[in-house]
Amino acid sequence: MSIITTILSTLVAIEFLYIMYLETIATTSISTSQVFKMSQEELSRHSVKTLFKNQGVYNGLLAILLLISVYMPQAKSPIWTGILLIYIIIVATYGAFTSDKNILWKQGGLAIITLISLFL
Repeated sequence: MSIITTILSTLVAIEFLYIMYLETIATTSISTSQVFKMSQEELSRHSVKTLFKNQGVYNGLLAILLLISVYMPQAKSPIWTGILLIYIIIVATYGAFTSDKNILWKQGGLAIITLISLFL
């Protein structure tokens, strides 16, 4: 795996850790409200906070697994890195169809670039 792919994969993981932070820790913050285009009042609803926190755990796990596939000597694998990137792109595509078209580029853009770099 090239140094460029390693750097890009790390950036994708950081992006997903940030999404996890917004969803699990800063659930009702102004930043979360702006990113998800939801009012702070709506974000304060118990059901929404519960759903966000649950989703945040998944995003954090994606980030951790991506970092493991890039940095852990025993688990370092371009195949697993590629699988995780493809999954991230699929999730972003689904979000683009079901929620907001910009999700494809906001959440999946860097993963698409990273996946391309993995094959170069």
